[in-house]
Amino acid sequence: MATCSARHPQLFIFIFSFCFLSLACGRVVTPNFKVRAVNLGGWLVTEGWIKPSLFDGIPNKDFLDGTGLQFKSVTVGKYLCAETGGGTIIVANRTSPSGWETFKLWRINETSFQFRVFNKQFIGLDSTAGNGITVVAVATTPGGSETFQIVRKPDDSSRVRIKAPNGLFLQVKTEEIVTADFKGDGGWRDDDPSVFVMTISGRMQGEFQVTNGYGPVKALQVMREHWSTFIVEKDFKFISSNGLNAVRIPVGWWIASDPTPPKPYVGGSLQALDNAFLWAQKYGLNVIIDLHAAPGSQNGFEHSASRDGSQEWGLTDDNIQQTVAVIDFLTARYAKNPSLYAVELINEPLSPGVSLENLIKYYKGGYDAVRRHSSTAFVVMSNRLGPADPRELFSLASGLSGSVIDVHYYNLFSDVFDNMTVQQNIEFIDTNRSAQLSFVTTSNGPLTFVGEWVAEWQVGGATKQDYQNFGRAQLQVYGQATFGWAYWTLRNVNNHWSLDWMIKNGYIRL
Repeated sequence: MATCSARHPQLFIFIFSFCFLSLACGRVVTPNFKVRAVNLGGWLVTEGWIKPSLFDGIPNKDFLDGTGLQFKSVTVGKYLCAETGGGTIIVANRTSPSGWETFKLWRINETSFQFRVFNKQFIGLDSTAGNGITVVAVATTPGGSETFQIVRKPDDSSRVRIKAPNGLFLQVKTEEIVTADFKGDGGWRDDDPSVFVMTISGRMQGEFQVTNGYGPVKALQVMREHWSTFIVEKDFKFISSNGLNAVRIPVGWWIASDPTPPKPYVGGSLQALDNAFLWAQKYGLNVIIDLHAAPGSQNGFEHSASRDGSQEWGLTDDNIQQTVAVIDFLTARYAKNPSLYAVELINEPLSPGVSLENLIKYYKGGYDAVRRHSSTAFVVMSNRLGPADPRELFSLASGLSGSVIDVHYYNLFSDVFDNMTVQQNIEFIDTNRSAQLSFVTTSNGPLTFVGEWVAEWQVGGATKQDYQNFGRAQLQVYGQATFGWAYWTLRNVNNHWSLDWMIKNGYIRL
């Protein structure tokens, strides 16, 4: 099939020239069309809820990185706890579990693990106490003395023992004394001080979990199979033929080190992105590259490839410069491809963990990196999630030609929507979302982009007509964004999150 530029050469040259001149002259850029896009979520950055089967073959998959575990002693009836959140001893004196009583797993292999506590230290044995059996949480960098095994009761997986690196089991001697010196007799009685009732308080299923869970050899096979089958060329043909003109493609920072990214990530996602650009050019689609997962995680969520829910991006200049280098790599690679339309510098940084000062420092560096290679690509800057001023980036972005502010609007993830009816949800779109979008859309400010939205809500028993009305309301309001919008996402096991399913079944018409 002929490319878009081949079919409409004069139009292509006009648009290219218009964008180039507008950017070069430093004026506010007004695109000749609005983006009507779909996100290719769960493809090059794993999200387990989008495709749960991706994790099916992982051995001992209950214990992936970031899994939150709580341990209740059967003898004292109370929970293990990192006293003061970490930095001192482990006790067993809490009647109910919360943050200090939750231990985040770091998976070494399918049988060996490290336990990270609330203040980010690791459980280990106190070598300074003389006996080497007192259990503490003081190490900031884990090693062999912080590596444990979890032994489950064969007929009751909630009952466990924790085997320490000295070969002995943890036991609760008193509420204040937890040691690693119990030999164990193989029984699981209620008077056994080494037995705990384990509760899994949370799980993570992102790129780190899937690759580290399978291990380097199997992960390479699994991920390359996933990349080559989850999104394929015919999807781009479908997108192009159903009223859409762009794709937003989430990528992870490790793609810049392909084919040998740092462990546990595996190579191959860059080839998949190359294929996406070929298909986009073939079917006349624009591409928005979206750095969805930054080194250290910018929000602690699994979709940013966090290992254990920690948010550590942007804390140092080295980390920021490493991320700028990723943007530089991606823009340099695709700058001459006519399908490159925009580069999104980072997805959903979370306030207050990501400071505005450091985010602006990064956005300046990222913008300059894009401009080193392209004078025409738009540069998208995601607003921070959480307690943040929706116009806080205006002072920066308003002075940068071709800049775009990305906002994400979901009628989900908040108790505000818990009891809303169908009509109340639609009215919220018409009134609240419209006002929010208008607030960030100004004549002399950056362009606005609703980079993620979905026709899903917390309404139970909604009819097909209800979903159609809800989707139509969002299309009308988000169509007012000066840059455009992107549906989350193309394919998902949850039907209403899958634009592919929604279009094919008549829930959304574009």
